[in-house]
Amino acid sequence: MKRASAFPILSLLAVLALACSQEGSGDGTGKSAQRSAAPDFEHTDLDGAPVKLSALRGRVVVIDFWATWCPPCVYQPTELNTFLEKHPDAQVTVLGIEVGGASIAEIREWAKKNDAVARYPILTGADEDLARRFGAMGFPALIVVAPDGTIDSVHVGLTTADELEQHLAHLLETSRAT
Repeated sequence: MKRASAFPILSLLAVLALACSQEGSGDGTGKSAQRSAAPDFEHTDLDGAPVKLSALRGRVVVIDFWATWCPPCVYQPTELNTFLEKHPDAQVTVLGIEVGGASIAEIREWAKKNDAVARYPILTGADEDLARRFGAMGFPALIVVAPDGTIDSVHVGLTTADELEQHLAHLLETSRAT
């Protein structure tokens, strides 16, 4: 009797661990030495209102790229809601962007079923290509856009509210000073 090799499973787990731990590009802090401009986009939220990234210039923008088919993605809305509760007056906008092609009804059902209702705008109509243009190579992925419209950092995998606060500390201090 032949036994199946564990190598393919271990290889897959190693790749997933690497993808989930990928953070930014450059010096390993989540910030690249030379930041690039964030690609502009315009998508509608669940109520049909358009949201355009360039219209948020001057604010720190946290973009959560996720999909309804992504099991770990169910945990990110709770963390982002917690972060927003801690910073009601901060110059921070959080956007969730579903990139898996789910309909508005599917997104709402997914959020209720998974206790993952976001208290920030969820945008529809995007795809994985948009996430990749921001440097996301897995999901969930949080992209931090600085007030000047450049990509400050990329965080692939789950990010807690406390970790996000640490990642944004330098930007929040700058935005309070201006």
